[in-house]
Amino acid sequence: MQKGPASSSHQNISTGKLLDKLKTGWPNSALALVAGIFVTLSLAPFNIWPLGIVSLTLLAWLLNDLSRKHAAVCGYFYGLGLFGSGISWVYVSIHVYGYAPAPLAATLTILFSAALALLSAFGAYCYVRWIRDKPGGTTVGFAAIFVLGEWLRSWLLTGFPWLYLGYGHIDTMLAGWAPLGGVWAISFAIAYSGAIIAEAVNKKKIVNISLGFGLILWCGGAALNQVDWVTPTDQPSIKVAMVQANISQHVKWSKDHYLSTLKTYRDSSQPLWSNHDIVIWPEGAIPGYYHNAKPFLDDIAKQANLHNSTLITGIPYYQASASMSRGRSYNSIMAVGNGSGIYHKQRLVPFGEYVPLENFLRGLIQFFDLPMSAFSPGDKHQETLQAGPVNIAPFICYEVVYPELIGQWLPRADILLTISNDAWFGESIGPLQHLQMAQMRALEAGRYLLRSTGNGVSAIIDERGHITTQSQQFQAEILSGKATVFAGNTPFGVLGTWPLIIFCIITCLTLQFARNTKL
Repeated sequence: MQKGPASSSHQNISTGKLLDKLKTGWPNSALALVAGIFVTLSLAPFNIWPLGIVSLTLLAWLLNDLSRKHAAVCGYFYGLGLFGSGISWVYVSIHVYGYAPAPLAATLTILFSAALALLSAFGAYCYVRWIRDKPGGTTVGFAAIFVLGEWLRSWLLTGFPWLYLGYGHIDTMLAGWAPLGGVWAISFAIAYSGAIIAEAVNKKKIVNISLGFGLILWCGGAALNQVDWVTPTDQPSIKVAMVQANISQHVKWSKDHYLSTLKTYRDSSQPLWSNHDIVIWPEGAIPGYYHNAKPFLDDIAKQANLHNSTLITGIPYYQASASMSRGRSYNSIMAVGNGSGIYHKQRLVPFGEYVPLENFLRGLIQFFDLPMSAFSPGDKHQETLQAGPVNIAPFICYEVVYPELIGQWLPRADILLTISNDAWFGESIGPLQHLQMAQMRALEAGRYLLRSTGNGVSAIIDERGHITTQSQQFQAEILSGKATVFAGNTPFGVLGTWPLIIFCIITCLTLQFARNTKL
């Protein structure tokens, strides 16, 4: 009769020893690597969102008893798993469209992932060094340091705001936090949820206060999902068409295909002017500078004006300068016809749109000499595009992944627009990740978002971040639909990311004055 409890106790001790072994040495690094991969699987196109919570649970559990040095190693392998799996599309861009040899492309992709992983290592070190052993450090402190790490990645060295944990929850209860605190508010909720699960496993119990706060985050998100932060105006729905020409990246900038490209867009748009308020062409649709393409655009503008329609197109723009030998080139978007305005892209993609240290790198390999890779950034303060009475906030490709860029356009923007050339991603997970991030921007701003790409996925996204209609990838298509104009502003549109970031900073600083809970 007494063998049962003794046997159970022995099994618990054995299980405990096994778990302890998994938290040290190479098993720790292997589990951290897997935990990082789980974040990628929680995002598009996989959308297994519970794995995001599992990922943070594993990370918090693995860091529980580590020294600072070993925590940094654990964080590094977590970053390798995250970036190695999540930005695998970089290889496609460098090899397939940057014409770099496969071994070189693979090496550059690995080095890029390895460099980004250093930020994860730094975050894990800081957590163990200053946060973990304080009261509340393993729960709210863990979530705060994780969000600060994602935020740091958004601006350090021009920023790489990709693979944020919160994107996987665009359709869950937690999505309600996005209009209030942006994607990072969702990341905080997920990180906190993972932390309290890890706390329960490590300590074999869970504090009621921690559990209560976790329930508030989830139930609060569900309640916030029911809030209408913005309201539709009396303005009739806007009829929109996007021309997805599916022109290969290999010939896009070829002079031999210049006229045929213009003809493709002109002919595809001809039947659209009479029954659409706005016709949109994607990033770089016109593969030549505006001053060369002006006669063609003037003719298109006349056709659009006959029907009170507006063309919005991506086009490179050259601005001569008396003080500079070669002037400035911009990656731009402009409106013509029953519309006006031009916008120059602010956040440029390194190596794709400009080459850092170009005096040393130009000419080394073809990847450093891609067409249109010498752009200058546009000014921070620019005007919206006009399409009839509609004010449109423009984003070009990579810009839509920056959460903080939304605020500069609100509440004056009636609609958000992003144009992109996702051909660079090829048949990878990149385009669908990019689309999911655009969905989050619509939800944060409480505005319809129009997404026009050269080869898919083009989409119309409503103010809740839901796709109302979308195109297929890798085929020529005209995507047609309607967009509604909303008025008002979300809290995120007014205050941006700073309330949450300040909260996380204050949380971490406050924990420094508390006594350690571990010896």
